[in-house]
Amino acid sequence: MTKQRFRLFASALALGASLFATQALAKSDIIIAMQLEPPHLDPTSAAAQAIDSVVYTNIFEGLTRFMGDGSVVPGLAESWEISEDGTVYTFKLRDGVIFHDGTTMDAEDVKFSLDRATAEDSTNAQKALFAGIESVEVVDPLTVQVTLKDPNGNFLFNLAWGDAVIVAPESIENIKTNPVGTGAFTFADWVQGDSITLNRNPDYWGDQPALETATFKFISDPTAAFAAMMAEDVDVFDNFPAPENLPQFEADPRFQVLVGSTEGETILSTNNKQKPFDDILVRQALAHAIDRQAIIDGAMFGYGTPIGTHFAPHNPAYIDLTGNSAYDPEKAKALLAEAGYPDGFATTLHLPPPSYARRGGEIIAAQLAEVGIKAEIINVEWAQWLESVFKGKEFGLTIVSHTEPMDIGIYARPDYYFQYESTDFQALMDTLNSTTDPDERTRLLGEAQRLIATDYVNGYLFQLAKLGVAKAGVQGLWENAPTAAIDLTAISWDE
Repeated sequence: MTKQRFRLFASALALGASLFATQALAKSDIIIAMQLEPPHLDPTSAAAQAIDSVVYTNIFEGLTRFMGDGSVVPGLAESWEISEDGTVYTFKLRDGVIFHDGTTMDAEDVKFSLDRATAEDSTNAQKALFAGIESVEVVDPLTVQVTLKDPNGNFLFNLAWGDAVIVAPESIENIKTNPVGTGAFTFADWVQGDSITLNRNPDYWGDQPALETATFKFISDPTAAFAAMMAEDVDVFDNFPAPENLPQFEADPRFQVLVGSTEGETILSTNNKQKPFDDILVRQALAHAIDRQAIIDGAMFGYGTPIGTHFAPHNPAYIDLTGNSAYDPEKAKALLAEAGYPDGFATTLHLPPPSYARRGGEIIAAQLAEVGIKAEIINVEWAQWLESVFKGKEFGLTIVSHTEPMDIGIYARPDYYFQYESTDFQALMDTLNSTTDPDERTRLLGEAQRLIATDYVNGYLFQLAKLGVAKAGVQGLWENAPTAAIDLTAISWDE
């Protein structure tokens, strides 16, 4: 080979290597679109689903964690022992785990996190999950002992929630804008109103993820969401907000469509302490004024499963109670007349940004108008919803999907935003929490479903489907959503 040819050959090799390296780099990055931007990044102090979508398992980890199939597996706790009476849990922590700031994760951090969640001034949105904790004691740096007031068959499940992740006192002050956890990814940047970027954590205690960088891009408008995917400006759109466009993606070989289930019970949430909704006859009338299937077809283009109580249909303990509140506008009018509202009444309908709420709200308002209920639609941003509806309880009706796993226990909390108070239901939950026999737990869960259905606490609409769109080469995405999360640790590009 002549020198001239050798130089050309070497140059070609160099160019090919450069192109290969560029392609390899591109395949270690990903852009994931979401409709909602988190209000902040502290999962232990807010109810916003968008927070967990970004940080759960990626930045923050708990003692246990949910997998994509809904199972609960060890997280920062590699093992545990439970006392015979079911009240003492002794957790053995993983050795060598460090926070992203270089500090060691140990039993003191676990105690700090759980004590913070149970404190009187705790702002944890799911504080009730930790109410049964009597004490948290550090046995040694890698062993922590949690004593419960009573046995709780859900305790390991509860610890897998995003609200129960382990945080450190050294970094807690700035957790909302600079989250420091133990996860496989570190926080890199947040461009407000646009995107959040995470980088792979080289010091992660577990297996290194395939991705080096992940960018969460916020696109609230369904039309813009469709345009961004079609232009391939984003690689994945989690919970795609325009279900009417899914057939186009299914027919396009550049994309894959993932249709699964979520834990999202989508409800017409009702302020049980505000008149006239403090009257069960009015709540019953509300339930019979709603045509669930019309809402699913009109707002979700057929994606969604009707529900008649606050429970996921894919759960083995689910009972179909939709017949208890079947669409019957004439019965709704009669119930309103019996309650003293023959001409109906006026109320408010607060709608947060998700498509199921905005689109579904228009349909529900029209259905309510047919029986005389005039619902004034008030569109609110997510932060406004959290402040005025969730915290302030300043609403008549609202539509929201409760994506927390197995969360029927919220009906035992009279201070929860829809303000349902039933001593019978509270006692039922106490019994359930102290029961470990699977068959008895199933029976109690059925009883709980029936109680809130016959009390017509809320208008139970449908189970939210998980509708995802991704480029054909992306693998490892969760098809179902046992919790609100976009788990980056298993995502990779098909080579």
